Amino acid sequence: MAEIAPSILAANLTSLAEEVRSVERGGASLIHVDVMDGHFVPNLTVGVPVVASLRRATTLPLDVHLMIERPERYIEAFAEAGADWISVHQEATPHLHRALGMIRERGLRAGAVLNPATPVDTLLEVLDGVDFILVMSVNPGFGGQKFLPGALEKIRQLGELRARYTHSYRIEVDGGVGPENVAELVRAGADILVAGTAIFHAPDPAEAVLRMRQLASEARAQRV
Repeated sequence: MAEIAPSILAANLTSLAEEVRSVERGGASLIHVDVMDGHFVPNLTVGVPVVASLRRATTLPLDVHLMIERPERYIEAFAEAGADWISVHQEATPHLHRALGMIRERGLRAGAVLNPATPVDTLLEVLDGVDFILVMSVNPGFGGQKFLPGALEKIRQLGELRARYTHSYRIEVDGGVGPENVAELVRAGADILVAGTAIFHAPDPAEAVLRMRQLASEARAQRV
């Protein structure tokens, strides 16, 4: 079943615990946390203290997406703060295999991330060492951007590679995701849908999550 991972990038940080409880009621599977350093991407967001606070506010897995340079310097800190999943960008480190190993050594799920202009082939040597791959369907840095349709082909390619080599990684997609493209993404092969604006800017975030879950479930049945 495709899962919904609300991104707190679009949430009201002054009432973050309440925001998280609302998406829990809708059946969210993960809480997605975008960490930006102002260098790798042109924005600054939350860090280790917010992840630690979230850990106290929810039992849902925390999916921490590190949009930062040299992410291996901070893996230990985010692991100790309570992250369950940590993803690092292929473009942000010359030692991707090492960074993924550091995450897994701490008992966490390790993910590799691809920017829109980065080919799937750049991950061929690490596919057996990832638990999930995050396909960016916008250029990272800001929420509320328009979905880039080229992500669909990357999702299909990753699905074909997974089947061909019997890998077990999951395929996650982030950027411009909402009710209008949930079905298309799931039919292409996405397993986890990250959505921020479409959920937290909706009148009822719980209802928004529930609706996206229903659309994903219907599309998944068609895919099978």
